[in-house]
Amino acid sequence: MVNWSFKYFTDPRRIEMNEFHDATQKWLDLIGKPNNYDYKHRLQLLRKFETAEFNGELYEQANGPGTVQRTLMMFPKTYKGDLPAVVVPFYYPDRMAGYNLDTLEPTDEPDLAMALHLVRRGYVTITAEAYHLTYQNLELERQDFSRWRRTADILLQDHPEWTGMGKLIADTQLLVDALCADPRVDQERLGIAGHSLGGKMALYTGCLDHRIKAILCSDFGMDWDRSNWSEPWYWGDKLDTLKAANRDHAELLRITGRKPFVLIAGLYDNEDALDSIKCAGYTDPSRYLFINHATGHRPPLDVLEQGYDFLQKCF
Repeated sequence: MVNWSFKYFTDPRRIEMNEFHDATQKWLDLIGKPNNYDYKHRLQLLRKFETAEFNGELYEQANGPGTVQRTLMMFPKTYKGDLPAVVVPFYYPDRMAGYNLDTLEPTDEPDLAMALHLVRRGYVTITAEAYHLTYQNLELERQDFSRWRRTADILLQDHPEWTGMGKLIADTQLLVDALCADPRVDQERLGIAGHSLGGKMALYTGCLDHRIKAILCSDFGMDWDRSNWSEPWYWGDKLDTLKAANRDHAELLRITGRKPFVLIAGLYDNEDALDSIKCAGYTDPSRYLFINHATGHRPPLDVLEQGYDFLQKCF
């Protein structure tokens, strides 16, 4: 049985722990951790399949007591040796894979399919269902956004000591665990990339888990007031506590030791986000990339490709 605890991994080569330990602990205290959350770690292969662009392995992964998340690992068609890998969190795997996992037909969002873009570049990628689809069995379509509020309300009733953000991070770290346990993956070359909701998950998991070496986020809302951070599936009422304590994402980036970071702004992020990156202490352009395409929430493919180019240099 596994007793759930937040996995903050300290890398003394990159972090001045005397300076940042207190700040890190305050973040972890606010994120919280659930009581009575023991469960057996399990990753069960459901099926393997092939498309013209990648080889897929669909798993059922335990992500809490009595719950599982459908998890997809994607591999390049041909490869040699251990491969770099990227975690790509989002609502559900099909959208990041660019394929309907039931029919194996391409989706109508190829320019957003970040896991597909990255596997084309030679990475292993992994993506899974978010907890609005896994924590409760609801008689709702998976695209029904009301799932988020209903599920978050139940989660916080069950675990008032936790947060929606904490659950998102915990489930995303399970994907990191799966990559680290796979002999085909180079554990020293792990990244995380996400858009919108996925960008929030990528930022927090990437900052609080040293196994992740580089982070790419797209239009997630760096500033508290530029996105829906107060929703219960993220921070809920604890956002006021964060603001009162002057906690912000610049601090979160700073306590990571300023690992390589890409921010793609479009709508919910703008030029102000660059100020936050600099406030975190980023000065070396080889350590960060900021792009503001300013064309709306969804990033153009050519902008995403610039972000992928930056990740490739990191690995």
